[in-house]
Amino acid sequence: MNPDSLPPPRYAVVSFDLDGTLLDTAAEIAEAVNRALDEQGLPRQPAAELTLLIGHGARRLVQDVLARLAPTGLQAGEPAPVDAVLGGFERHYAALIGTSSVPYPGAAEALLRLRRAGVRLACVTNKQQLPAQRLLQHHGLLPLFELLIGGDTLAHKKPHASVLQHVAQACGVPLQALAHVGDSATDVMAARNAGAAAWAVPWGYNGGEPIAHAAPDRLFDSLAAVASHVLGDVAADPAAPPASTARAQPG
Repeated sequence: MNPDSLPPPRYAVVSFDLDGTLLDTAAEIAEAVNRALDEQGLPRQPAAELTLLIGHGARRLVQDVLARLAPTGLQAGEPAPVDAVLGGFERHYAALIGTSSVPYPGAAEALLRLRRAGVRLACVTNKQQLPAQRLLQHHGLLPLFELLIGGDTLAHKKPHASVLQHVAQACGVPLQALAHVGDSATDVMAARNAGAAAWAVPWGYNGGEPIAHAAPDRLFDSLAAVASHVLGDVAADPAAPPASTARAQPG
């Protein structure tokens, strides 16, 4: 069949979370946190435990780390040095971006395939916009996105309904034509709150909980399968693992 004769994809816009969905960034985030803790004379934390806290933005990450340290790492009655640790984290993370992060398998290929088919792409993350931009640029993914929304871009961040509503409005499409792909319950809630399709991948962080517990509309085994589903050719692409339906809903 002539590709030009194919119907347009049902989803005109697909937005992707960044950390834990497109890129495995946990190691460099954890190292930046630990360097910031070192500066304050606080004990370094295991990277695996810090990974469980990723996904809500830098300030929330630091707050959660210090809350865990409160019983042992701080003197009784001593205020948690949130701003000092946050400043250290941001400084160290800026120096570490791209040093150990890696794209998940098939990320660039899936994004490029969607772009070439005319699907518009957005990256919607709770990471601040500048480090998100630098991270995407380092891995060669930034040119594939028409829109980048960071945790500090708008008045609210995920899972607030306004975030993905803004994406749909900026792209001039109805919310029914937008699907959001993420690795966490925050992403599922963000899509559901906005009225977009809530899709997920089973890797990533999500606080250590299986993403299926968040009941996404669809759970994909690969990023290639996401692209195949959007383009309507899952069955025609034997290299793409089938997408599994996590909820009894179309889409």
